[in-house]
Amino acid sequence: MFHKEKSIQLKNSASALYNNLSVLRIAPRRLTYFTVVHANVVNMVSTSWDGLNYSHRQLQSKEPNVATSTSLIMQAAFCALPSRDLLVVSSQKGIQMYESDGSIMVYWHALDTPEAPTAHAVFARGISAVSDNYICVGVSSGAVLVFDIPSKGSNITLSEVLEEHKEAITDIASECSGSQECLANLVTADDGGNMCVWKSGEEFQLLNKIPGLDITCSSVKLWKGTVLAGYGTGQIRLYEAVTGILHAEVNAHARWIYSLDIAPFSGLLLSAAEDSFVRVWHLAITPETNSVEIAHLHNECVTDTQICGAKFCDGDGYAFAVTGYDLSEIIRYVQS
Repeated sequence: MFHKEKSIQLKNSASALYNNLSVLRIAPRRLTYFTVVHANVVNMVSTSWDGLNYSHRQLQSKEPNVATSTSLIMQAAFCALPSRDLLVVSSQKGIQMYESDGSIMVYWHALDTPEAPTAHAVFARGISAVSDNYICVGVSSGAVLVFDIPSKGSNITLSEVLEEHKEAITDIASECSGSQECLANLVTADDGGNMCVWKSGEEFQLLNKIPGLDITCSSVKLWKGTVLAGYGTGQIRLYEAVTGILHAEVNAHARWIYSLDIAPFSGLLLSAAEDSFVRVWHLAITPETNSVEIAHLHNECVTDTQICGAKFCDGDGYAFAVTGYDLSEIIRYVQS
């Protein structure tokens, strides 16, 4: 169903972080941007669709009044809003927002770091664009910061802090950007496997809490009102977002899941884990019962590799890309 394409070389290898790959398709320019985190650097690669041209850029983690920061980056993710695309980088010191090509930093938000050293690490992780003008970023305290993004310029403001989680945020996902009406359009997950389902707006509204089982939910997605969650047990669970009803539970991987992705137009789901496997699944909604069914379609094994990032390169799931710990390349697969 899928075959391997030519890999994209990276300047540095990928760190072992959840969801350590982000992809942005720029259709008017026939380009795709990829980002992968290595320690305190974000590796950016811009590739032309014909595969002939590549350009590389590296972004360092930053902090005020310091020439070179050694603070580790936890995640880099593209956020596509109707009016603009931004690249958001979260680290141990704060949150940086760049124009999507990485050329200009438009905003910096410092994290509150305690004066005295504590047993708890401070970091930001979990990044998602929500609705028309918000970007949400999770932090290690369990809070979710909501930033209001203007259609241009750098007048970005922290508009709200959502404080429902008690453990560090692992991942955030949204659905229905633009004109679509959605009851639930945001889900946040934490280290204890707990998930909160929200409706965005002037004030974000908590719709549901799905309790965890003290097992980390490392990656989460939202599709047609269904929460898709990947866990440290290697399981994938499908919940109805608003009610929390469990539709399906799949023993998908032998080891910790690091990344999930959904191709929204085709209902293809991608899962990737420490067990060196990337799996493609198909989701279908049964109209009579409004329940979601999941079927396994395809496997790829990246031998001896702890996979840490996997993303579809388009909304139909025609191609996907994979990163692995200590691997200095992005491996690509295309439908046969």
